[in-house]
Amino acid sequence: MSEAASSVLLTPDGSRTALNARFGEAYGSRHGAATQARHVFVEGTATTLNPAPRVLEIGFGVGVNFRATLADAARRSVALTYLAYEFDPAPASVLREVAQGGEGAEQLLWHKALAAWPTGTTQPELQVQEGERQLTVCFENVLEAKLPQNWATALYLDGFSPTRNPEVWTPEFVERLAAALAPGGVLATYSAAGHVRRAMQDAGLRVERRPGAPGKRECLRAVREK
Repeated sequence: MSEAASSVLLTPDGSRTALNARFGEAYGSRHGAATQARHVFVEGTATTLNPAPRVLEIGFGVGVNFRATLADAARRSVALTYLAYEFDPAPASVLREVAQGGEGAEQLLWHKALAAWPTGTTQPELQVQEGERQLTVCFENVLEAKLPQNWATALYLDGFSPTRNPEVWTPEFVERLAAALAPGGVLATYSAAGHVRRAMQDAGLRVERRPGAPGKRECLRAVREK
């Protein structure tokens, strides 16, 4: 279990994130964690329009993106399959404090996830389900993991920044992520760095710049067309 997650931060939209001391960055945007989750990831991948989204997240963090996605699925009464990779999980106490009063925090699936969250380092994965919605979090190094192929309708690339955690932004790894997308699937990230955009294009994705969430001028959306 990670010792790197430290102080919980209140962001301007009223949501919370937490500081990761190891990377020296917050897990979500300091300018509005919930706003970033909705704008960049849930809306940016058109998950809000999908009747049964299958989401692959790189970096579960403190669960803000998952809760935003879960809340949307619950509002629309649709199924949700959510698969995330998290190498260094924050303690359940931090996830609980970050979620307090936030979007999706009232959902039973979120409470099941907190109850099943590991307290040590030996648990390989967490899997919980409530009706047609399920969450799987794999506690392993995603760089070495066998990712699903042609599966994800949406992919949330939400690792720490390319300068702090460059391994998940390399052309080689982005190519693997592109292969995990189903045809028509969409990869979204808060980063708009030129080398990230070029890696997505080289992987065969059609890349679009979008207005960023508060604090960022632009973000990226990349579509696997076939």
